[in-house]
Amino acid sequence: MVKNKKIRVAVLMGGPSSEYEVSLKTGEMVIKNLDKRKFTAFPIKIEKDGTWPISLADLKEKCGVAFIAMHGEYGEDGQLQGTLETFQIPYTGSDPIASALAMNKQKTALLLTKNGLLTPKSISLSKTDPYLDWVINKNFKTPFVIKPADRGSSVGISIVRKNQELKKALTNAFQYSNTAIAQNYIQGKELTCGVLEINGNPIPLVPTEITPKTSEYFDYYAKYNTNGSEEITPPRLPDRTIRQIQMAALKAHKLLNCSGMSRTDMILQGDNLHILEVNTIPGMTEASLLPQQTKAMGIEFPQLLELIIRSALQKHGPDTR
Repeated sequence: MVKNKKIRVAVLMGGPSSEYEVSLKTGEMVIKNLDKRKFTAFPIKIEKDGTWPISLADLKEKCGVAFIAMHGEYGEDGQLQGTLETFQIPYTGSDPIASALAMNKQKTALLLTKNGLLTPKSISLSKTDPYLDWVINKNFKTPFVIKPADRGSSVGISIVRKNQELKKALTNAFQYSNTAIAQNYIQGKELTCGVLEINGNPIPLVPTEITPKTSEYFDYYAKYNTNGSEEITPPRLPDRTIRQIQMAALKAHKLLNCSGMSRTDMILQGDNLHILEVNTIPGMTEASLLPQQTKAMGIEFPQLLELIIRSALQKHGPDTR
């Protein structure tokens, strides 16, 4: 790479996702915090209908790397990653296969369970299945969770405590996806742990303990409002348990073949650590967890962004544009 030459970073945000607004906040934070001595950042705001403000061919000429600040469908499920690979544009985060796998909560759970990690019992639900109520009631006793099978940021999630609440929960989940999952509700301590790749090596970060203040679980409001939850990094747990959490996050990262960074959400019930899901593009807003965890390890936000970009360039090959 040419010395003293700034790397041009296209920050991709927005897009046809239920997490459009979160993506814009992430993109704005990335642009604000990139080290201006090393990077020249410019926003690429993709519209809700999927319209790009620039052609992919022009983007390839204009940028040295694309920083993906998009969450949910299209941005996090492998579609965008596949498009960028087609045009040979270096990008941050995981490849199309790992992204698609992590986005599918049921397939992720099957892979993790097969490899020795605990996950809550869950089944897939199709919007067109006329026997949904019977299937769910046959497999689960209240309370249980209903959520979209392929969305993030806790959108569309409901905890069903009475059978009368099931119809509303299904309606809520299916407004975001044609496929949902029913899952055992695990009562316990909510935790999350990031993994950051540094010089090609995935390093587990300091975990965070989460206590929602405004709801009974870590929902959309609790995630993206500064007063929505109490987030304690490191968690109030023994060192042995913290190490267990870190090793579970690292194992999940490797099993899904994630790249750059990831964040694994978990529930600790007694001595049992249950994996809920793996996020390949963790949020980067003021309230986000990955920056909190790297800061606890002495890595400030601009340095975190640089490490993510350097990891992308190492994976895709250096570019001096």
